[in-house]
Amino acid sequence: MTLLTNALSGAVAAQTALNTTSQNIANVMTEGYTRQGVMLRSVQPSRSGSTAAGDGVAVPSLFRFSDSYKNLQLWQSNSTLGQTSVAQPYLTQLEQVMGDDTASIADGLDKFFNALNAASVEPTSSPLRDSVINAADALAQRFNSLRQTLSSQQQALSQQRKDLVSQTNTYAADIANLNQRIAEAQATGVNASGLVDERDQKIDKLASLVGVQVVTQPDGSANVSLKGGQPLVVGHQASTLAVTTLADGSQQMSLTFASETFALGSTPLDGQLGGLDTVEQTQLKPMVQSLQDMASGLATGVNGVLSAGYAMDGSAGRPLFVIDTTSASSLLTIDHSLKAADLGFSGSATEPGNSDQLQALIALKSQPVSITGLGNVLLGDVYTQLVGKLGMASQANQTAMTTAQTVRDQADANWKSTSGVNEDEEAVNLMQYQQMYNANMKVITVANELFDAMLQMVG
Repeated sequence: MTLLTNALSGAVAAQTALNTTSQNIANVMTEGYTRQGVMLRSVQPSRSGSTAAGDGVAVPSLFRFSDSYKNLQLWQSNSTLGQTSVAQPYLTQLEQVMGDDTASIADGLDKFFNALNAASVEPTSSPLRDSVINAADALAQRFNSLRQTLSSQQQALSQQRKDLVSQTNTYAADIANLNQRIAEAQATGVNASGLVDERDQKIDKLASLVGVQVVTQPDGSANVSLKGGQPLVVGHQASTLAVTTLADGSQQMSLTFASETFALGSTPLDGQLGGLDTVEQTQLKPMVQSLQDMASGLATGVNGVLSAGYAMDGSAGRPLFVIDTTSASSLLTIDHSLKAADLGFSGSATEPGNSDQLQALIALKSQPVSITGLGNVLLGDVYTQLVGKLGMASQANQTAMTTAQTVRDQADANWKSTSGVNEDEEAVNLMQYQQMYNANMKVITVANELFDAMLQMVG
């Protein structure tokens, strides 16, 4: 009986729709869950004739409310957010250290030149000469303190890079495993929506670590690659990222897929790994070089003037500072064997009270030194310009991070508008499918009544 079979198919379809709706409602708070819907299809009549209405309804499959473009926006926004957010702690810490007036090099430099000015009143005074040596020692310690901070940041950055690479490899392996399970599920006709949701979340987390490109394959798997095209995941195979520490302490990254290895030296990584590269190459390393340039300019200038002068006993003056640009902790020191009387303040071997060289030392503060990234800058202005440049970089990154967070929030809201569960919409669906089920059950009741009446007529 067509009447009965049609109603039965409608009831079954309504039951499937109700089950799907209940699944959506159950996962209204599940992060990353993509809502599902039923695909209803009219079944063509199996018998001929113009009065054959059809053989009911079928549910060939369920479908996911998923938009690949919105997924891509979500992943790209997370990559940009990761890139800016990972750099900010390093910039903020460096700003705080360099901006502390009580420990800044600028303050130490002022105190050193103040001690020189004080000594110019009485060049032969041992206490005043001792003050110059003490101020020079304190200044050197400030240089070393900042150099140690930069070294500590570099070590922390290197360790964080290793941790992020380990996480990247874990997510890549998880995505490859999910690819295999999804392909197997689709091949056997099993609904793989939950597995796809899980994989999309893994891709989103991976995108926070490194910029990715994603291409979905006909079997349901997703191939993931770096922005430069190097493969991270192909089908059920995952690549392996590695970090190698070189003899000079720098790190190199490489990617191995199957038997092929790709060097990633010039590849823009984006994400948190890209953010670490950016802060290292544009802030930490240039700051170290600028600090070394400043220390070298100071040491060279002071030592040159003192060596050209004469000590209290008429002997040749001796250098005050000792520079070591290869050390990560002791960039600048003073010659602790140097005595106050050894300072070559005099321009004449026979005039201990002469202050020609002392005046030349005082003038060094207004002399230019060559600083990488800044050019020729007055010695007294170098540190201020370095702090200002760092502050501008930090502010720019904070602005970019705020913008990235806004874009991420918008992308998330945009994704939810399509894929997220709407309680009101699901409530409407629940009532509609319930009505559909009840109506079909009513048709079945009518069909049974007609069938019973027919039996009584022929009985």
